[in-house]
Amino acid sequence: MSSVKIKRINEQLLRAISEVLYNASDPFLKSITVTACDTSSDLSYAKVYFTSLSDFDKKKMEKDLEESSSYIRFEVANVIDLRLMPKLKFIYDESISYGNLIEKKISEIHAKDNNIG
Repeated sequence: MSSVKIKRINEQLLRAISEVLYNASDPFLKSITVTACDTSSDLSYAKVYFTSLSDFDKKKMEKDLEESSSYIRFEVANVIDLRLMPKLKFIYDESISYGNLIEKKISEIHAKDNNIG
């Protein structure tokens, strides 16, 4: 399958999953932000990367989303017209917390340099 089609499917999944989570009645699901989707070329599964500003445990969030994945998949299938709806695998996106850590370290270095000079 062409990479352009996979990119388009990834964008559609990202948008649809975000809408489903936003419209959910569960406050936990509303706190989730989907950052990326990576669908396999045969459309059998999709890795859904997410983050949350709430202070839930990452492993618990992944487990709870895995338990909700059939509901989310069903709701997304109602929005996106695909012959085969991929199984959703939720993975916590560490990039935002890693970026915050790097920014904090840079700020510490700048503060240290300003105190020396």
